[in-house]
Amino acid sequence: MKVCFAVLKDEGVESAVYNHFGSAPAFVMVDTETSGAETIQNQDKNHIHGACNPVMALGGRNVDAVVVGGIGAGALRKLNAEGIVVYGSLARTVKENLELLSEGRLPQLSVQHACQGHAGGCGHH
Repeated sequence: MKVCFAVLKDEGVESAVYNHFGSAPAFVMVDTETSGAETIQNQDKNHIHGACNPVMALGGRNVDAVVVGGIGAGALRKLNAEGIVVYGSLARTVKENLELLSEGRLPQLSVQHACQGHAGGCGHH
């Protein structure tokens, strides 16, 4: 499975998971079968708020899942429409979240968990 993690800066699997998908500077993509990791720079970082193109952000890469601290409803819907499952991070690093994912302990996010905008602050951590 190819899992993509929103990160502030590339430190491989030791990268801290970023708290918002659309404004993440980069993504660390991990292939759980080979344990290989690759960094993808956010190709849609400067989008207008609410107009995130998550497929463009991921550089058109084929991924099975995304792990993030928070995500807007539009981006979540677009990822789900592409067959990509979105999980909420529960730990600080990519490595720790990979372990939780392998144990089935990361929550799958739905529109009810999405950020509602930043004026009043998001509920993500």
